[in-house]
Amino acid sequence: MLATLIPLFDEKMSVCAYSVFARKENHFLNPNLEGGARFDGAGTVHELEVVSSMGVSTLSGGKEVFVPINQFSVFAEISLQCTVPSNKVVLLMDNKITPEEQYIKRVRELKEQGYKLAIRKLPISSFEEYKDILKQCDYILLNHTKIDITKAKIYFNKVYPNIKLCAVNVDTQEDYEKLKNDGGYDLYEGSFFRVPVKESETDVSPLKVNYIELLNVVNAPDFDLQDAADVIGKDPALVISLLEMVNRMALNSEITSIRHAAAMLGQKELKRWINTAVTKELCADKPSEITRLVMIRAKFAEGLAECFEMAMMSQELFIMGLFSAIDIMLGKTMEEALSMVQVSKNIKDALLENKGEFSKVLNFIKRYEDADWTEISRILVLENMDMDKVYEAYLNALKWYRDLFPQKK
Repeated sequence: MLATLIPLFDEKMSVCAYSVFARKENHFLNPNLEGGARFDGAGTVHELEVVSSMGVSTLSGGKEVFVPINQFSVFAEISLQCTVPSNKVVLLMDNKITPEEQYIKRVRELKEQGYKLAIRKLPISSFEEYKDILKQCDYILLNHTKIDITKAKIYFNKVYPNIKLCAVNVDTQEDYEKLKNDGGYDLYEGSFFRVPVKESETDVSPLKVNYIELLNVVNAPDFDLQDAADVIGKDPALVISLLEMVNRMALNSEITSIRHAAAMLGQKELKRWINTAVTKELCADKPSEITRLVMIRAKFAEGLAECFEMAMMSQELFIMGLFSAIDIMLGKTMEEALSMVQVSKNIKDALLENKGEFSKVLNFIKRYEDADWTEISRILVLENMDMDKVYEAYLNALKWYRDLFPQKK
């Protein structure tokens, strides 16, 4: 099994939902799956298997999850495959589900069962033909490059006033800002939120400079615990976070100072905590999805170390994942951002020049994030990797992130 999450944003750059995309088999190892055999077991919604096994709390932080269904699985007993509340699931259809009576009837049944419905890949010329299905939909995903949103907004407000419009393939920050300012769309999907910085935005704030100093202290070879403790002491938020963590580990210990707390953790754990805590703070003025992105990348990269035969470098791969969007965190180009922090040559080569052994792991993760299952399957074969171990590493990353930032009730 392979599975990943793709976020959908609102006009405030907040994530409102995630689309779940999964693949059960490696098509490179099973070429017949590219032919008619790809429909074997088509009544099973593999994405629902992921949602049910993980739960929406771990998977999406309690937000709605969009789950693709095809012309076969739409007739499956979806309620038996889904163990999460139906109102958290948006069944995502496409134009393979045609506006014939059997499909229209089934779509109405699913709506009555409490599921939300969405449709994608529907050309403008088919809107009228699909009216009986569109009436049941809560969302429609539109390719913003192929539609006049001004006309579309008027049309949908008049004919389907309850349907939300989602712009897909929004791949630059400029496109997102323009679409948002023009109005019309409710949600936005694309890679615009993680596009690398090409030109420096502003000077780095004094607070971020302090965080960078701390990163450089702990990522130096054989760093000094007291030096790290002294830098932590400059920031109340880090002090509180450190004390909370140490108190969870040693309930009966009386912590007398920041240095004492640092000593309680030890060098290895303190380094790990600082890198994650500081990364969170560096992302504080950025979209929350950036924090989630780099944290999951870090843990996923660590989990993939053994798959890529780099088990001894797992901690270094963890740091690479954390720093994979440091240009966005600091508002600097990647070259400028990396000149400010102390990182190994392996990490610098991967992030700056896309070369070296670590670049293979980073590129794999980015392809995985985009649900590019064809390329992922090819790499699995070339690297002789176990698909189940990759999936396990991804799920572990999601669980780790959930525990690191528990949802407020």
